[in-house]
Amino acid sequence: MDIKPIRNDSDLAWAIDEVAPYFESPPEKGTAEADRFDVLSDLIEAYEARHFPAVELDPVEFLQAFMDMTGRTQTDLGDLLSSRSRASEILHRKRRLTVDMIFKLGEVWGLPAECLIKPYKLEVA
Repeated sequence: MDIKPIRNDSDLAWAIDEVAPYFESPPEKGTAEADRFDVLSDLIEAYEARHFPAVELDPVEFLQAFMDMTGRTQTDLGDLLSSRSRASEILHRKRRLTVDMIFKLGEVWGLPAECLIKPYKLEVA
């Protein structure tokens, strides 16, 4: 197997180029190609975890980032929650998301509840 450690971005690019063909044509399980794909994928994942750690967002940050990425506005959130003032209070950290709100966000916008149920700080009035 011609696998090498991933020590820099150039090595990462090489590894990604090596595994890319496997996404269109997966190797048969139990073959040397499948083992190569698994090892390279693990190396890529480990390198990215060390050099590009995931950013943990609190529920309001997550909701705002989702809205920004999808072009949704505070008005859209207000329409979903049936209250524009509630949407404003949520986004300005004056009020917490309720279970019903989290359920609606999951059902209608497809947001994962686990990203919205974490504790977060409210603004002091």
